[in-house]
Amino acid sequence: MTFAARALRFFKSLDFPAALPKGVELMNPYRDATTFGYVTTFFEKFYSDDAKRVSLWGINPGRHGGGLTGLAFTDPIALKEYLGVEHSLTGRREPSSMFIYNVIERFGGVEKFYGRFYINSLSPLGFTRLGRNYNFYDDAQLLTVAMPFIVSSMRAQLKFGVRRHVAICLGTGKLYDVFTNINHAEGFFKKIIPVEHPRFVMQYRRKRQAEFVEKYLDTLSRALT
Repeated sequence: MTFAARALRFFKSLDFPAALPKGVELMNPYRDATTFGYVTTFFEKFYSDDAKRVSLWGINPGRHGGGLTGLAFTDPIALKEYLGVEHSLTGRREPSSMFIYNVIERFGGVEKFYGRFYINSLSPLGFTRLGRNYNFYDDAQLLTVAMPFIVSSMRAQLKFGVRRHVAICLGTGKLYDVFTNINHAEGFFKKIIPVEHPRFVMQYRRKRQAEFVEKYLDTLSRALT
């Protein structure tokens, strides 16, 4: 099976197996047949091979990005303009997606990037509370409930064709702490390299965006060696 076939089989059956804390709702775009068609088009376009890829891991999908399109850090605008996937989704540019696709363009474009990298989140499904994005580590109860799902999902994704010598963590704070603890227990990767989360850059360091893009590019280069 190709990387794409393994990935699509995983996402097709993906669901959260436990009850969520009161007030927390799940985002699972893969349940929608039309959206899953976009996901299928993407993977068959960029991952129909057996190449091993370095992985990048975020937190969990957001309402305007992966929680809507089914593709990590990809809003509806990027889905069409960068990935060439026609769709009927409505949405706007999402800051994290803007930053990631800036990095991808500087790296050499989508074909070169996705030919070498796989990007997702520790939790491949997203959460909301009171209509807003909700990170799994923002609630101790949600973190406890989500941890078995996170670990099993990561283990499954490694089987797509993910390289194990290194992984890139898209966060330097709580996410890196969680990722490090998981890796210590599970031994998924030999090394984890943290970089600032795209949302942090766009919200708090936007004037220095070019500097962080260069840091990402350097990290990608080092991860490939």
